[in-house]
Amino acid sequence: MVPTEVTLPQARYEFGADEYVFVEIDQAMSLEANFKAMAITSALREKKIDGVVDICPSNASYMIRVDPDRLHPMDLVNELRAIEEAGTGLSADQALATRVVDVPVLYNDPWTRETLLRFRDRHQDPDATDLEYAARINGFDGVEPLITALSGAPYIVTMIGFVPGLPFSYQMVPRDRQIEVPKYVRPRTDTPERSFGYGGAFAVVYPVRGAGGYQLFGIAPAPVFDLSQRLPDFASGIVFPRPGDILRYRAIDMTEYEELRAEVEAGTFEYRTRDVEFRPSEFLNDPDAVNRDLLEVLYQ
Repeated sequence: MVPTEVTLPQARYEFGADEYVFVEIDQAMSLEANFKAMAITSALREKKIDGVVDICPSNASYMIRVDPDRLHPMDLVNELRAIEEAGTGLSADQALATRVVDVPVLYNDPWTRETLLRFRDRHQDPDATDLEYAARINGFDGVEPLITALSGAPYIVTMIGFVPGLPFSYQMVPRDRQIEVPKYVRPRTDTPERSFGYGGAFAVVYPVRGAGGYQLFGIAPAPVFDLSQRLPDFASGIVFPRPGDILRYRAIDMTEYEELRAEVEAGTFEYRTRDVEFRPSEFLNDPDAVNRDLLEVLYQ
């Protein structure tokens, strides 16, 4: 196990007109930067400060919307600085109440494969599939070891955005084991709904069909976005993932994919989830042990 060690700079605070405060934790993405953004925004949420309209954590930053008639943005910045100074060290007692979620994925599926083959003129390696290309540039001996690595450790949702419901998620492994791939040279004009894609060090599930530039590795049988709110997991909102969720993109075969699609079509599918208390400091000290515990809780 290689420790993940990053020294974070002092946060940078900026104002967006009269209503927004933007805070950059770091210019580079890291688990530490995201954990810090999560910890500060969670602490702010618990304070229930009058005038805070929306709290939006991101990969290595966050943005707060205020009602300037009730809360001056400078007063909010002073509050945020105080929270930051009190919790910069990711102390052992800091914990995030979150969920660990099983997200089945059919890797190397026929639908995303058909799509990616239509766009080889926009790809770095026109003679290989996206999985074959990713395996080669990340040093794996073929597609199957890559899929094993993608499915082996969970990911944390660092932000929701770009399109409604798209969960940007970062695999919870030390930096030397991070899988990274570039986006397409030019974006595709088509991507199937529920495609599992990868760009940079981020994994996503595309919530709707549309354009996209991430490498296509597979497809999920269940949606992350349900405008009709037909499935039980969407009873309280049209988007399932939340920032801070811990997702395991579990590899499944075609038989299980079809069974789960039938449950989705029947309106009976529900994600397997477990509530957990996640301690970033414990994870940073021993990520493999914490990941084992998380998956044990998920499948017990």
